[in-house]
Amino acid sequence: MERQHFSGLIQRYLKSHPVVAILGPRQCGKTTLAREYCEKTASFPKSNYFDLESPIDLERIQNPMLTLTKLSGLIVIDEVQRFPDLFTILRVLVDNQKLNQKYLILGSASKELLRQSSESLAGRVAYLELTPFNLAEVRDLEKLWVQGGFPKSYLAETEEASLDWRNFYIRALLERDIPSLGFQIPPDTMQRFWSMLAHYHGNIFNASELGRSFGVSGLTIRKYLDILTGIFMVRQLQPWHVNLGKRQVKSPKIYFRDSGLLHSLLRVRNKSELFIHPKLGASWEGFALEEVVRSQKEVNQDCYFWSTHGGAEIDLLLPLKEGLIGVEFKYSDAPRMTKSMQIALQDLKLKHLYVIYPGEVDYPLSEQVTVKSLSNYLSDVAR
Repeated sequence: MERQHFSGLIQRYLKSHPVVAILGPRQCGKTTLAREYCEKTASFPKSNYFDLESPIDLERIQNPMLTLTKLSGLIVIDEVQRFPDLFTILRVLVDNQKLNQKYLILGSASKELLRQSSESLAGRVAYLELTPFNLAEVRDLEKLWVQGGFPKSYLAETEEASLDWRNFYIRALLERDIPSLGFQIPPDTMQRFWSMLAHYHGNIFNASELGRSFGVSGLTIRKYLDILTGIFMVRQLQPWHVNLGKRQVKSPKIYFRDSGLLHSLLRVRNKSELFIHPKLGASWEGFALEEVVRSQKEVNQDCYFWSTHGGAEIDLLLPLKEGLIGVEFKYSDAPRMTKSMQIALQDLKLKHLYVIYPGEVDYPLSEQVTVKSLSNYLSDVAR
């Protein structure tokens, strides 16, 4: 499946930056995207492509200054997190205009975990986050929700084959990818933490409570959470604060970024089991929230939730140019106006509030509140 939107962004960013970093979870399609882009680039030489998971390519780049200085044009370095010292060298190379080089670097960790890139390449690198498939790309909402957006999971021939792939993927992350980033945590420990965290999906994160259940300190729990956030498995949605004279929640909410992986860790094997599972509503909320956040190009990571200790809350707040937009997610046949919505409209001075549900018919609840299907909301944003 050709992902033209992301190919267009690569081309656009390379015009203004000498380095473009494509970041995203393992197996989301970064290598495929880069190779397809290179195939469209006139006379791209194979020698300009380095896959640092390949022993041959890793050996080729052991003397990076010597090797890379001889190359020109577009140069691709895949799995760059395996060679963190490379970032300082790239800064020297891209600053030498005589070399006529552009770099496309691919990594399976966030720029926070790849801190060297943000420090060494400041002002020279544009970041592009590649996500698994989204609804605009595949159109089949139910299948995407149940199996998640990782290409090999979504495209599997059966639900059983999809589940098998996801279970193996989780083990590979725990046994290989997390240790490769320098975190020496036993895979079984991280598996147990990840499975426990699945039950916090859509809830306020309480490190102390989870630490007591897990038998470790809250500080250790936060470290584990930050690792999963850094490899794009978890989203920590931060709280929005306004001066209201009300006690407002200050801890983040936790969401699994891929619904398929959430279902695997909850031991939900198929669609039938999902629709009777107690986390059904939370699963819908996380799936729809991730789709909405990805669609908001101008804010993306700049999104929040709002909650007071009195019980009023809004699932998602988007600070857009036209004002503050609220989004609620309801797994319901026909959502209705709630007291919490009315409080949020008044306290936060919302420009508009959307209620996203799995139905197909849009309808207003008031002048400022509209119930919309997820597909229709995403279509409106794309226009």
